[in-house]
Amino acid sequence: MVNLAMSGVAQPSVVSTNSFAMGDAAYRAGDFAAAAEAYRASAAAQLASGTLQNLGNAEWRRGHTAEAILAWEQALWVNPFDKNARNNLRFARQAAQLEAPELRWYEVASGWLPVNWWAWIVGGSLWTVVGALTLPGVLRLRRASWQQAVAALALGFFLLSLPAHLGTMTRARLGVVLPKDTPLRLTPTAGAEAITRLVAGEPARWVRARGNYLFIRTNRGAGWIERGQFALICRPVTLLDASTETL
Repeated sequence: MVNLAMSGVAQPSVVSTNSFAMGDAAYRAGDFAAAAEAYRASAAAQLASGTLQNLGNAEWRRGHTAEAILAWEQALWVNPFDKNARNNLRFARQAAQLEAPELRWYEVASGWLPVNWWAWIVGGSLWTVVGALTLPGVLRLRRASWQQAVAALALGFFLLSLPAHLGTMTRARLGVVLPKDTPLRLTPTAGAEAITRLVAGEPARWVRARGNYLFIRTNRGAGWIERGQFALICRPVTLLDASTETL
């Protein structure tokens, strides 16, 4: 059995710190169900990649492959520099014979930095361009060559970071199938024909919702599953709140 890497960093809030410590104690005692519950409470109080990483470890020890993969993916969503979560995720997928989600090139780029950084880079570089080009005229100053150079450099940052920022928005629709042997249905009804059956932890892309069903795309096809059978990697999971079909 591989020794999954653990994070020993507690979080700043009192509730999160207490829950994190309780999770560590339960994990060391071998009570992985209690550890997972405590780490989940800690993450709810103060989201952090270390807490999510440990949550994934506890779920893996319980034999909950999908929940472990989900937690480690969420850890990387919060902190793409978390090598332990990345290594655990790679090991889990190899052990369960699961494929990684198919990403477009700009979605791959969006994973190079924390998701919020791209928004700041796009917004900051855009306003730098605007300021460098308009402020001299507003202040009735002669436009210097260095101001044009700054505007050109900022424009370059804006154009390079814009696809990655788009990638964070499209990547927010990626999720994980939770139960074992989940039927991928042809229509959003309980009696619909099953196109195929999905395994726990299989990656999928959320497309739209209708009532209690979600239309998803996987590496093996597209179809409908129940809402409770799918969880998004992105936190918070606001995309699943719609009760009507979304195009």
